[in-house]
Amino acid sequence: MTSVAALAPWLGGALLVSGVAVGASRRRELVTRWCAWAVGVPVVTAAFWWGRPGIALLAAVVALVAVLEFGALARLPRPDRAVLASGVTALIVTAAWAPDQVGRVAGAGALALVVVLLVSGDADDGLRRLGTALLGLLWLGVLAALAPLGALGLALFAAVSIADVVAYFAGQRLGGPRLSRLSPAKRWSGTLCGAAAGLAVLALLSAWSWQAAIAVAVGGPAGDLLESLVKRGAGVKDSGRWLAGAGGLLDRIDSLVGALAVAVVLGWPW
Repeated sequence: MTSVAALAPWLGGALLVSGVAVGASRRRELVTRWCAWAVGVPVVTAAFWWGRPGIALLAAVVALVAVLEFGALARLPRPDRAVLASGVTALIVTAAWAPDQVGRVAGAGALALVVVLLVSGDADDGLRRLGTALLGLLWLGVLAALAPLGALGLALFAAVSIADVVAYFAGQRLGGPRLSRLSPAKRWSGTLCGAAAGLAVLALLSAWSWQAAIAVAVGGPAGDLLESLVKRGAGVKDSGRWLAGAGGLLDRIDSLVGALAVAVVLGWPW
């Protein structure tokens, strides 16, 4: 059974090796991104080491920041963002300590969003606001799956992160057909190489299963493209500017959220 104690040395080793490679490249952009990872990876690992309370707290903080970024991209008014943030947080808490009630809480969150729109009486933009907010609840609400997954969630995070890095460099070097018009910089060559790397990480961390493999190989790139769709609709390149060398938090977790969504649909590992 995969445990955080077993995963921690691998994550530390990967961070060290990548740091040497980034330093050798002497590319300022990569060094800045690596520094962000050097801070983020220990924080994430420590949260998972703490157990369910730590994972739930981490997921809630990440979800709140992601909701703020998503709300800004989608031009949602503050009441919509507040209810959306409350709904996603409630899902995370429920999944951690009362997983059999997740369906009811999700339904309550959707109804709360409907009520906010009805009270606002926004006949001109209400339908768009409601559809966007429901998308946010469905999309970011899957972060609630992290607590029940436990150490497997950390393994999924590692696999998706490595897949993203490999896809970025392989796509630049190999070129070839574009993956989608939503993200012209992404190539099929990079996506396939990234998927292979992600699957290798799953095997290395003893977290391999066919559901996890599909989550990493298909869900990861799909999550990335979904965020590209949202950003294109907003006419921006990054979801934010506060994360050093990486834009916003949504830019960093989009693949993980996509992978989690697929994992939940496929019932992994429940």
